[in-house]
Amino acid sequence: MKDIQSQRDHRHIDIQKVGVKNISYPITLLDKEKKQQRTVATVNMYVNLPHHFKGTHMSRFIEILNHFHGRIDLAGFRQILTEMKIRLQAAASHMEIDFPYFLKKKGTPASAAIHEYRCRMHGSLHEDEDLTLEVQIPIWPPLPTQGRNVLPKSLGRWGVADICLRFRHFLWIEDLIQAVEEVTSHDRRWPADAGERSESSQSVEQTTKAIGAKLTALGDNISWFTVTVKNFSEGFTTFASLEWPEP
Repeated sequence: MKDIQSQRDHRHIDIQKVGVKNISYPITLLDKEKKQQRTVATVNMYVNLPHHFKGTHMSRFIEILNHFHGRIDLAGFRQILTEMKIRLQAAASHMEIDFPYFLKKKGTPASAAIHEYRCRMHGSLHEDEDLTLEVQIPIWPPLPTQGRNVLPKSLGRWGVADICLRFRHFLWIEDLIQAVEEVTSHDRRWPADAGERSESSQSVEQTTKAIGAKLTALGDNISWFTVTVKNFSEGFTTFASLEWPEP
């Protein structure tokens, strides 16, 4: 049977992206404490199709993913992008992986809740590679002050911090989360501006700057990052964001 998809196409029209989306796939991640963590990811894989090809074999994306047995780290991510580009004879390859990462805070009892953090890795390989990691970290409000004979207030969720960064060197997801939560955790005292009540919550501007300072302090591990902090209010959301280095 003829391989129609790989035959030459004389119309000279490039397709920017062709591939598969929303693949539900089990993956194994590196875990600093337990060495490995198994989770389920949503995977998108696509390539830039040169104009001289009529199409590509969609099954090859799954074959490449299966070849790596779902083991996802920085080295494996690069290898998958390289194999996609070579096997599909593409000008560029791209992959996005969205997954939940589960972590229990250090120093908490065994019965403490395990928190979920939404993560996303995006990689592209053209002549150079570009790999980013995104982590969404929930921000909880300060513990409410309790009076005598007063029912406890619901903590709810103050907002989220969306972090996106590029690596120079390997960085544990746990270390990134811990650095952010040293600023945002409700079991620590949040500083207040002069004139504000001490129990008032941190502003989005203050929190964004504090997280930026923490990430900058990680040194040579990070070459670029953005921080967006959102506060969920009644009927609207406030936010602040920064980029480092500044564009």
